[in-house]
Amino acid sequence: MRAITYSTLGEARDVLHLTDIDTPTPSSGEVLVRLALSGVNPSDVKSRRGRPGMTKPAFDSVIPHSDGAGVIEAVGGGVDPARIGQRVWIWNGQWQRALGTAATHIALPAAQAVALPEDVSFETAASLGIPGLTACHAVFNGGDIKGQTLLVHGGAGTVGYLAVQLAKWGGARVIATTGTSGAARAKAAGADAVLDYSASDLADQILAANDGAPVDQIIEVEFGVNINVDAQVIKPNGRIATYGSAKDMAPTLPFQPLLFKAVTIDIVLVYLLTDTQRALAIETVHRALADGALDCPVERVFALSDTVQAHEAVEAGARAGAILIDCAG
Repeated sequence: MRAITYSTLGEARDVLHLTDIDTPTPSSGEVLVRLALSGVNPSDVKSRRGRPGMTKPAFDSVIPHSDGAGVIEAVGGGVDPARIGQRVWIWNGQWQRALGTAATHIALPAAQAVALPEDVSFETAASLGIPGLTACHAVFNGGDIKGQTLLVHGGAGTVGYLAVQLAKWGGARVIATTGTSGAARAKAAGADAVLDYSASDLADQILAANDGAPVDQIIEVEFGVNINVDAQVIKPNGRIATYGSAKDMAPTLPFQPLLFKAVTIDIVLVYLLTDTQRALAIETVHRALADGALDCPVERVFALSDTVQAHEAVEAGARAGAILIDCAG
């Protein structure tokens, strides 16, 4: 099979290589998926460049990317042969494994290849693993949101855009923060109010947008940067679901206001959802798709041979959709 691999950490142009390797054979409990598309996420880029404390990859050779979609081509022992030919989407393809989805094929546990509804495209499916499940878990892990007000920071980002849609579908009022260029995108996703995240009086604007009342829950992309504002606008017994803090990875918390509001801080790492949490998120995402409530836009599809440029596009940011790899290209 053809695959993108790296054996050292560094910039995409220096370490990513298109390689021919043996197609894996599915072991007991596994399926072999011929991949149509692979999704590129910021976590893939960070892993390839090296996270703090990393000096080399966790494996001698790594095929990157955890998200993807395709068709089951073979099954291992204990897996129903009727799954051969089934359209599927992938989660955790490269989480704690050497071989991810930037390839023509992937073999992985059968549960990690989720049957894809026939009316859902591979393009949408390749965004469900990390962005889709992160947004869904962040929005719904606190329970029923109908009638609540949710604040979605970064409502024009890949996860935030999906979170706005899911929150509206779930019956919530949504206030989103974005940069100037993202306001129209968040509004199109369904946000009832869109605010500039750089405003000096952001907390006052958030409260005003909710008729002076604190918000029920916050979906947070930059925990360290926003925690002081969040502490001001969250209601007593409210919940902050955070999935990122890239600009401040060692934040100082305003503990007293958080304490006296008994705020729950829910740190979301999609790779470590429990079986129950993941099953609920998958079922919820599928229902939202069936209801036509979830749009997963694509910024650009690159050929497998152009994976370097795909990684660079993710690093550049300012995207209005997913970056995907055509695994046959």
